[in-house]
Amino acid sequence: MISRMQARSAVIAVLIVLGLPPSAGAMPSTFEAAGPDAAAIQSTVDAFRAALGNPNNANAPGPLPSGRREINWDGGGVATTVSPTPFTGFLNTRGALFTTPGTGFVQAPPSGGPQGGLATLFNNPTYSAFDTFSAPRLFTPIGGTLTNVAFFTPGTNGGLPANVTGFGAVFSDVDFAGSATLTFVNADGVSLGTFSAQPANDGLSFLGLIFPDVPIGQVNIISGNSPLGPNDGFGVDIVLLDDFLYSEPSPVPEPTTLLLFGTTMAGLGLARWRRRRQS
Repeated sequence: MISRMQARSAVIAVLIVLGLPPSAGAMPSTFEAAGPDAAAIQSTVDAFRAALGNPNNANAPGPLPSGRREINWDGGGVATTVSPTPFTGFLNTRGALFTTPGTGFVQAPPSGGPQGGLATLFNNPTYSAFDTFSAPRLFTPIGGTLTNVAFFTPGTNGGLPANVTGFGAVFSDVDFAGSATLTFVNADGVSLGTFSAQPANDGLSFLGLIFPDVPIGQVNIISGNSPLGPNDGFGVDIVLLDDFLYSEPSPVPEPTTLLLFGTTMAGLGLARWRRRRQS
């Protein structure tokens, strides 16, 4: 049995033979916009969709060769839906697993519906003023501000881990720079960096990145500097989440596949080195 460490060592050996550093890769492409309403960020969201690839694969089982996945949280209409962590509602259909250090997650309109939306759930009528990108519902962790997103091959119910090349999210009511961020983590658990959404007080912000050469295994989302409950303002930045967009999840290669690739590429690199030496 070939261990993951052996497979990783083989890949690193390939990079050394080819004269490349193990972390080699192109800089990410960044898509960002902020403004008072959905129209202000629509063109940037559409450009990110196109960069991720068509079509929108919706709930089709994978793996698929191209396209993207989207989650807009609106399938439940105006109902307020509270879910525990981990939240597996989109694990099988779209390959995304959500966890939080808080107590769970909620999908709800800012107000209204049979349960009264976020304004009633958190006993704060000011929450009815939050804007949505795709009506009617928003998404947020409960009891915290951190949402972890891990990726799996759609249709396997979490049985086959996967990577993506890009991820983006819509934020509602970002007041301060640095209070809404995306942290990308590669397939080996190493951070690729933390990136901040542009502020848009009482409006909407979009932030999306594509890493063309680095598989992304996880994205960590910070939404605001305080969990929902208190009023927004006076140093408290309550931020909600709307649409998520990400590339089609690609299955993580088995260690044997990585080792076979590594030895093949190492052989090609050695042959090229010998030809150069002979010439």
